[in-house]
Amino acid sequence: MTDTHTLCHDLPMKFSRTSHSVHIPDGRKVGEALSRVTHLGVGAHQDDLEFMAFHGIVECHDSDSQWFAGVTCTNGAGSSRSGAYSDHTDDQMQEVRRAEQNLAADIGKYAAMIQLDHPSAAVKDTGDTALRDDLLEILRLTRPRVVYTHNPADKHETHVGVTAATIEAIRRLPADSRPQTVIGCEVWRGLDWLDDQHKVIMDVSGHDELAARLNSVFASQIAGGKRYDLAIMGRRAANATFHQSHATDRATQIIFGMDLTPLVVDPSLDIASYVAGFTTALAGDVRRKIERAHGK
Repeated sequence: MTDTHTLCHDLPMKFSRTSHSVHIPDGRKVGEALSRVTHLGVGAHQDDLEFMAFHGIVECHDSDSQWFAGVTCTNGAGSSRSGAYSDHTDDQMQEVRRAEQNLAADIGKYAAMIQLDHPSAAVKDTGDTALRDDLLEILRLTRPRVVYTHNPADKHETHVGVTAATIEAIRRLPADSRPQTVIGCEVWRGLDWLDDQHKVIMDVSGHDELAARLNSVFASQIAGGKRYDLAIMGRRAANATFHQSHATDRATQIIFGMDLTPLVVDPSLDIASYVAGFTTALAGDVRRKIERAHGK
């Protein structure tokens, strides 16, 4: 395995924080590893990728022609901690979470796992362009066909900051170098509220064992009192069952996504207005059904 905290000798990567790390599970040179990437996940925190971009992990897991790479943007310093981790300092917690994320990359057979080590405060700072510039560097090196990131309607501000930086980075690429598909995924807000016509349906049925292995890696968070491992599988099962009210279930595990591709095809689109279009559609649907029920 290749794991480095320094600039890689075979690739002129220049990231804003010298504490970044690049982990290559199969030991390839970094340039070779990144050049094979087809699916890229960009998450805010350690474990976000496994929860939100599992579809990309599954698509590439046993493929010879498709490769998933992950990017974790923040350093994990603000993680909850209890039990065996209750006395960990921020520095110690960062090391634990970095190791957990790299282990997940090994299990998931990622092409590469890049941890950029930004503080959450910097990600939420609209005047700080370091994350955007780092992501642009990664996109130039990987040229993925598909990008998974947080959805802009997520209620976690750091997640939304990562989404904005990801979209802005993609927009700075030449049009013919941008990903074909960009998907905003569920973490701190589900996407079952989207109209069915607007949902990106990602069927991950039949991969429960891999999902369980990946989810259980993040023991520091589970021990911290957050049963993400159970919750994420429950959400996917609920999505599968409640997706269609008049049809029997054809899937057992579904992840919903928001299509963000129009935002990178047309950089003039305002992100907030784009998402507001979906929430306005929801409000209209709710109103129509209530008025119809009351004979109006």
